[in-house]
Amino acid sequence: MPLNFTDVLASATRIDRGFALSVPETWHQGRTAFGGFSAAVMLTAAMQVGGAGLPPLRSAALSFIGPVYGAIEARARILRCGKNATWVAAEISREGEVVASASFVFMGAAASAVHFNDCPPPSGLIAPDEARVFNAHALMPVFLKENFEVRFSLPKTANKTPELCWWARLKDRMGLDPMTEILLVGDALPPGVLPLLSGATPVSSMTWQANLLTAAPRTDDGWWLLQSRADYAENGCSSQTMRIWNAAGEPVVSGMQSIAVFG
Repeated sequence: MPLNFTDVLASATRIDRGFALSVPETWHQGRTAFGGFSAAVMLTAAMQVGGAGLPPLRSAALSFIGPVYGAIEARARILRCGKNATWVAAEISREGEVVASASFVFMGAAASAVHFNDCPPPSGLIAPDEARVFNAHALMPVFLKENFEVRFSLPKTANKTPELCWWARLKDRMGLDPMTEILLVGDALPPGVLPLLSGATPVSSMTWQANLLTAAPRTDDGWWLLQSRADYAENGCSSQTMRIWNAAGEPVVSGMQSIAVFG
């Protein structure tokens, strides 16, 4: 039976400024851990070093440097603690080499005269309980098959566009901090450029910038609406915007990602 993320953390051992654990193969994407898994591991280390008084997460800048697998160590340190915001750096190392790094900003609410929201969900959405199930197949990454439920959120079309939009939820999210859950889920979608690629073209996330639009992510029955939209692809690199909404259509995360395309 696959280990859920809470169980993986429970198996960790304490080290200076962090913890050590072994990455289960059920959280793999090819030869490395799924990006959301690495992000959630680093966020956990950051929240542990920040302590109980840490404000809500508002921004995460993540770099996926090398393969994350086997025995790894996660460490974090506070870069700056201001009156209303705290910056924390975190990294994952394997055999003494850094394989992933992150910069997190935690910030409390502040009074503002600006109230602006231009993040509407796509039109024509199909509700999760009515949406077509994404069935497992040979090319589906192990992490997705073992840990997620996925459904198509929009009607099927014949046109190939560099955009994907799915409903996704964890099969087991018991005991998860809401911010950890949103990072764990947030990278579950394939790159937006995928519909334009032929066959099993290898792709890999290089960086991910995620801005949290709420201090308390919540949704109905675990379902999150994920969207990846590529706006550039050339010379082995693709850039994409990413959005996450909850089941009520409220925006939760806005971000972008740099993707390596090997073919």
